[in-house]
Order: sequence, then C-alpha cells, then structure tokens
Amino acid sequence: MYYRLLLLATIVLLFSCKKKGCDIPEEIARIPVQVEMERLEKPFFEASSKQEIAQFLDRHPMFAERFLQRKGYPSDSALVNAMYALATNPELKKLADEAGQAFGDMAKEKQQLETAFKFIKHHYPDFKEPQVKTFVSGLNQDLLVSDSLLVFGLDFFIGKDASYRPDTYEYILARYERPNMVPAAMLLLSNRFNKTNFLDRNLLAEMVNTGKAYYFVKSIMPCTPDSTIIGFSGQQLADVSHNEGRIWAHFVEKSLLFEKSPFVVNKYIGERPNTPEIDPTSPGRLGTWVGWQIVRKYMERNPKVTLPELMADNDYQKIFNESKYKPEKR
Repeated sequence: MYYRLLLLATIVLLFSCKKKGCDIPEEIARIPVQVEMERLEKPFFEASSKQEIAQFLDRHPMFAERFLQRKGYPSDSALVNAMYALATNPELKKLADEAGQAFGDMAKEKQQLETAFKFIKHHYPDFKEPQVKTFVSGLNQDLLVSDSLLVFGLDFFIGKDASYRPDTYEYILARYERPNMVPAAMLLLSNRFNKTNFLDRNLLAEMVNTGKAYYFVKSIMPCTPDSTIIGFSGQQLADVSHNEGRIWAHFVEKSLLFEKSPFVVNKYIGERPNTPEIDPTSPGRLGTWVGWQIVRKYMERNPKVTLPELMADNDYQKIFNESKYKPEKR
C-alpha cells in the first residue's frame, strides 16, 4: 500500500522547502546582472499591416530566426503572411490580453531571473545572461532557451482561467502554471553545463543525469520549492519522500539500475501520469526524483565539490557510489 500522509506533514514539508536555503549570500547578491525583459507580444499585436509585421521581424532578427524559425518558411513574405494572420486573429489577441492581465509587469519573474543569473555567475564567472523576451504564439512554443536568447511563451503559463490551454494531458497541463515557468527555463538552461556520457545510457545514468539538472536548478533558485522544480504536487512530493525507501527498493529488487532497454528506462524517466509498477498513486518520472536524491547525497558527502565540478562530471557510477545512497524501507 502506498501510504498517504497527513495534511500536517505536507504543510511542514512544503514550508521547509520554501524556507530552506532562501538567504542569498551577500557576495552573490552583489554580483551585477542585467535582465531586460522585452515584451514582444505588445508591439506584435499592435501591428495592423504586413509592412509593420515585416518591420517587427527586422527589429528582432534573433527572435525571428530562433523562436519563429524563419528558415522553416520558403520566403520572408511567407513568414510575414503567417505572422500577420496571427497578429490580426481576434481569438489570439484575446489570449494575449489575458496573458497581459495574468502576468502584469512580471516583476516576480524578473527578480527570479536576476537571482538565478547571479548564482550562475558566481559559479561560472564567464556566464553572460541571455536576452529575455516574452511572446504569445498561439500555443505553438512554450520556451526557448539558448546561450544568447530566452523566450517565454506566456500563453502556455496563463493558468486555468485562460480561454485556451495547451493541448496536452492533464498531468502535464498541471505544470503549465506561472510558478513553474522560470524553473522550467532554468532546467533547460542546465543542459548547457550538464555533461553526460552518451555511450552509456542505462537507467542509473539517466537518473543521475536528470538529478544533476534538478540539483542545478535548486542551487540557482534556492527559494523555489522542490515541488515546483520537479513539477510534483505538494502531496505527491510528501508521499514520495515518505516512501523513498520503498521506491528505492523497487529499483534494486527488480535489478533495474543497469537496465538499458529504452522502453524500461522511459517507464521511470519519461512522461507518465503515474508509475503503476511501484504504486498506482505514485507520480510519473519517479526515476528523475530518485536521481535528484542521489546527487544530493553525493554533494552532502563531498562538500568540497563545486557545482561546476558536479555538472562537468559525467561519471554517474562514481557519483552513485560515493553518494552511498541507501534510504531505509519503512
């Protein structure tokens, strides 16, 4: 039986997740960063002619190239025609208005990015913060993260009151909420630093690799609850934490750690509404959460290892062995 915790236990866990590690060290707070969040949906939906759309694209060439995928169109005029159809679509304009009302001036997101970039610069002094832009694309793309450009597709993250929501499963839709937006972008950004061994892709390797990614996000967004970073509900996080030993026992007793079958690996790493192999009430992606706990244990036992050293280390077996991860089965 998969034990359900009392509400009090959930509240205590979430409170500790929110408070733990939230004091930003002064040396990091002083690091200069510049976050200018350009709201491209505003001038885009103000355009009333194809000429104005063409001018918009010319003013934002990197955005047009990467987010709008300019090269995917047979000609610039084809891109202009497609964008003009979007800009003058009344339902899409309505969605853009809803995004504006839901997000306001986005001061919270700007502060989150500034803090995250300060932490990254602390660990990686050569890091240059990307240009940050927002857009409403008609639910075509949620996020774009590259070395020089970060784009938030705001229409994906308006929330339950939006006129239109992403066409996806309910368990994934639950993560398309405003609090998840910046952590999701930072998770993508972690790929820039997370070195992996592509020749050895067993389940344990995937668990540790994804665990490193979540550890990176928590390190640069220490005030963000674990549940928001991994996309579990508060109750789900409380339950898996309570049953950590039982979950780990499943992987060990079933001899799954060195399983290389993509089908099996995807059961524990990929998107699923639950993990019935462990318990019908358990969330999907349980292997990624366990990987996060392995990496945490490794870093606790090796306090001299820096974040860049962790992210550059592609020896998942060493990380696992030195973590001495073995939660007790309750």
